[in-house]
Amino acid sequence: MGSADLVPGVSGGTIALVLGIYERLIRAIHTGASAVTLALSGKWKEAVNRFRATEWQLLAPLLAGILLAVASLSTLLEHLLERAPQNTSALFFGLVVGSISITWRFLSSWTPWRIVGTVIMAVTTFATLGLRSEEIVDPAAALFLGAGAIAIIAMVLPGISGSFILLMLGMYGSVLSAINDRQFALLGLFLLGAIVSLGLFSTLLDQLLRRYRDTAMALLIGLMSGSLRVLWPWPDGTETSNLAAPESLTAPILLAFAGVVLVISISQIGSRRTASDIPKINQRTDQPPD
Repeated sequence: MGSADLVPGVSGGTIALVLGIYERLIRAIHTGASAVTLALSGKWKEAVNRFRATEWQLLAPLLAGILLAVASLSTLLEHLLERAPQNTSALFFGLVVGSISITWRFLSSWTPWRIVGTVIMAVTTFATLGLRSEEIVDPAAALFLGAGAIAIIAMVLPGISGSFILLMLGMYGSVLSAINDRQFALLGLFLLGAIVSLGLFSTLLDQLLRRYRDTAMALLIGLMSGSLRVLWPWPDGTETSNLAAPESLTAPILLAFAGVVLVISISQIGSRRTASDIPKINQRTDQPPD
């Protein structure tokens, strides 16, 4: 998930969806965020109960892996996007296409309204992602706080790339430089904005997945379909919004196909592991109600 979030056009949420842990993740984040809210309200007993009910055995190693990937792979991915943008974009194009096919299976049924919603979401996302902003030179510290708050929503939603949102805001280069240069004060502000925003957004998303799961999944399919605009392996990678094909199609097509196969393979592994964990999850009855 950390590696995906570094690439404009790929979301860590997409990886979580493919691995079969997406809804568990949103629920765990929501429970943890509600514990913080209760603590800030002075309801310490309820906050402690919520904190204990949070699935830390999922969140703790996941967060550690994300931070490790961001710290160790940011330079490599920056290099790949600069030196081989076509092939890099093509590989992740295949990952997203494979993710769409996996998400499609999660729906129990299609209705006319879900089809319309999917199409509208895809078209809106496609049009919106054609926008670009000039890179902000030497941004103020407060901009890192706001960028973190906005980007984290995209990082959680499958199909929407937090890195691409940063690109649209003109903050991608600054955030990536802060990571590579270990500017911990600026990264702390970015993380603070992300934590506050994630707590608020996870509550909304958790309710949507609980009450309108199929409709939410249909909209996510539209979201991922529209986001493919970013990953079309055009000549200048993510630096242009022109929908043009690369000079040579052989390598991009092979890499895209490899991406699809990789996603389907990972999904099958994730499904088997999730199925084996279901009895353990169902045994947890100590989680307090909303």
